[in-house]
Amino acid sequence: MAMANLARRKAYFLTRNVTTSHTRFSFSLSRGFSSSGSDENDVVIIGGGPGGYVAAIKAAQLGLKTTCIEKRGALGGTCLNVGCIPSKALLHSSHMYHEAKHAFAHHGIKLASVEVDLPAMLAQKDNAVKNLTRGIEGLFKKNKVSYVKGYGKFLSPNEVSVETIDGGNTIVKGKHIIVATGSDVKSLPGITIDEKKIVSSTGALSLSEIPKKLIVIGAGYIGLEMGSVWGRLGSEVTVVEFAADIVPSMDGEIRKQFQRSLEKQKMKFMLKTKVVSVDASGDGVKLTVEPAEGGDQTTLEADVVLVSAGRTPFTSGLDLEKIGVETDKGGRILVNERFLTNVSGVYAIGDVIPGPMLAHKAEEDGVACVEFIAGKHGHVDYDKVPGVVYTHPEVASVGKTEEQLKKDGVSYRVGKFPFMANSRAKAIDNAEGMVKILADKETDKILGVHIMSPNAGELIHEAVLAINYDASSEDIARVCHAHPTMSEALKEAAMATYDKPIHI
Repeated sequence: MAMANLARRKAYFLTRNVTTSHTRFSFSLSRGFSSSGSDENDVVIIGGGPGGYVAAIKAAQLGLKTTCIEKRGALGGTCLNVGCIPSKALLHSSHMYHEAKHAFAHHGIKLASVEVDLPAMLAQKDNAVKNLTRGIEGLFKKNKVSYVKGYGKFLSPNEVSVETIDGGNTIVKGKHIIVATGSDVKSLPGITIDEKKIVSSTGALSLSEIPKKLIVIGAGYIGLEMGSVWGRLGSEVTVVEFAADIVPSMDGEIRKQFQRSLEKQKMKFMLKTKVVSVDASGDGVKLTVEPAEGGDQTTLEADVVLVSAGRTPFTSGLDLEKIGVETDKGGRILVNERFLTNVSGVYAIGDVIPGPMLAHKAEEDGVACVEFIAGKHGHVDYDKVPGVVYTHPEVASVGKTEEQLKKDGVSYRVGKFPFMANSRAKAIDNAEGMVKILADKETDKILGVHIMSPNAGELIHEAVLAINYDASSEDIARVCHAHPTMSEALKEAAMATYDKPIHI
């Protein structure tokens, strides 16, 4: 079945109707790594985050003269500098401390004492970020991408004025300009973020001391991850969420297990709760909250409040309106299937356009966009982009949830397998969670996969590949998986979907 689907997929790309004509280029073989980009480029990218820097490298690899403009002065964007990477460093470090304090003795490892050296932990995080940003600069040099450090704004559809970080100004010209400026923290009315007592995710990565009490506003991916970090290090964490559930986009059954797991880690939840006001005038912070549907108000006190209510497209100061680029009510730039805006020669990718606000989605946007510019075929299917919450256990998913299938009226089968029945998970005493597979009732085509387990973010990619090639649950079930491995749970869940599992 999978091979037949692969053949159909190839045929689709060969016969795909492309409405926009291809553009021809005269390519330059001499491209320098410099602080100036005044000569005309084939491609100019505003933003050096995951979408922007990947697009720049891919464009150069395709033979296009390319310049990337980045205001931060360090490549990698929010993800690498103050997002994905530093948060994962702290999640790993805090997990190691938590394991040493609470789990090592069970494995026969006894320590006289365990303590947190917060400055050293933060330094390790900063060092990881520094090395990775330098690594991207090295990739730019290797691929001959010009790099301009500064804030860019449109003068015309083919010109960008850049106020450089050294106080100068330069004009960068390009036949094709890609907006890849990412997103910023979404603010809440009446709450001023000072990055000291009231912090965004950026401030939460660099707290000078471990707060005794931490309140997180928002029960999404970022809030739960940062709450986990400081909870492991000793903070009393309370999560305040307006909605009825944590991570509303998550499969409902997995979500309930996930919340119970976090509660066992002493994370408290106040769901269906509205933040009325925040007072940071004293030594700590006082929050006034009330039920989302109205009712009696309550006051909460904390040392630090983390505002994690989502993100919003960052297009401030680009002068998009000057050249007539259209956006929606949420400020997202509107593009067609080729990432082209309504203005000829101007494109947009990543968090500034509709779709999941994820670094890996932005990377795929970037590759596809420059492939279109170079006259090739690009492709990104937002329904097949995986999502991961990097707590412990992790939660990873791809495709449809059970709730979505019910809403769409799709007939489906469900296969589940708990890690309590997985030999590797039991051997390492880390068996919390499950794999859940949703497949079409008639064709057995996999429609969604949801995993809660240690390293679920790694295990999910077998399912991502399967869904992208329209595989069936039987296809996965009949693949030999090494024993003992956590990934055998995916095989068993697949067996449970189309037939019966062996080990439960």
